Amino acid sequence: MGIKKYRPLTPTLRYKTVSDFSELTADSPHKPLTKGKKNLAGRGFKNRISVRRKGGGHKRRYREIDFGRNNFCVLGKVVSIEYDPNRSANIALVSYLNGDKRYIIAPNGLQVGDKLRSSTDAEIKPGNTLPLRNIPLGSNIHNIEIHKLKGGQLVRAAGTSAVLSAKEDDYCHVKLPSGEIRKINSDCLATIGEVGNKDHINITIGKAGRSRWLNKRPKVRGVAMNPVDHPMGGGEGKSSGGRHPVSPTGQPTKGFKTRKKSKYSDIYIVKRRK
Repeated sequence: MGIKKYRPLTPTLRYKTVSDFSELTADSPHKPLTKGKKNLAGRGFKNRISVRRKGGGHKRRYREIDFGRNNFCVLGKVVSIEYDPNRSANIALVSYLNGDKRYIIAPNGLQVGDKLRSSTDAEIKPGNTLPLRNIPLGSNIHNIEIHKLKGGQLVRAAGTSAVLSAKEDDYCHVKLPSGEIRKINSDCLATIGEVGNKDHINITIGKAGRSRWLNKRPKVRGVAMNPVDHPMGGGEGKSSGGRHPVSPTGQPTKGFKTRKKSKYSDIYIVKRRK
């Protein structure tokens, strides 16, 4: 999709850009595949804030996405390409020959009328899903499973793709968008192609109100707070905190590594992202 700019009739429009939504073919979602979504405003089960700077935002309905692609060996046809307010990627409504309808993440280049299939011998084309062992080396893939039959968990954001770089015994080496090379079981499923809506990363918010529509609240610096609110707060005049930068809970930040020294998944990482 392209990016739409505005004439700067007001200061807020000077840098604001939006997607032109030229790829979309439907204005409203397929209602049986939607459900209500409660806005928790960053609060946990005790109603305490666990994620700061969340709240407000537009009311949304959640689209139930088929990340597992477990309608095996059944031919499906793309009915529409739709907008999803809950993710950066667009979604596609697929109607299968058995009467089932499901939403999938729309890969780049997918069009209405395209035929899709999920099987071990599916054609290598965008939107088809196969086990990693049946995908040729060097292929771009997305919606990758980590655990067999759990559903795709990796590479689902707009414009992203991973590369199948090697096969070794029962594992495949997959280079992720971060640069990390990871071993994944060869029986795990992945979808061919890269995720669509590549221009999402180039969109400029342009004004504060638009962030509020997206459930994002303002960010306040820790050094501007009082000592009761943040470890770096307080001090006479403009103070830089008097200590190395930390989070509100006292965890060192700005380069401090928080990953566990020994984690169960370390054995699957061939090369770190840095």
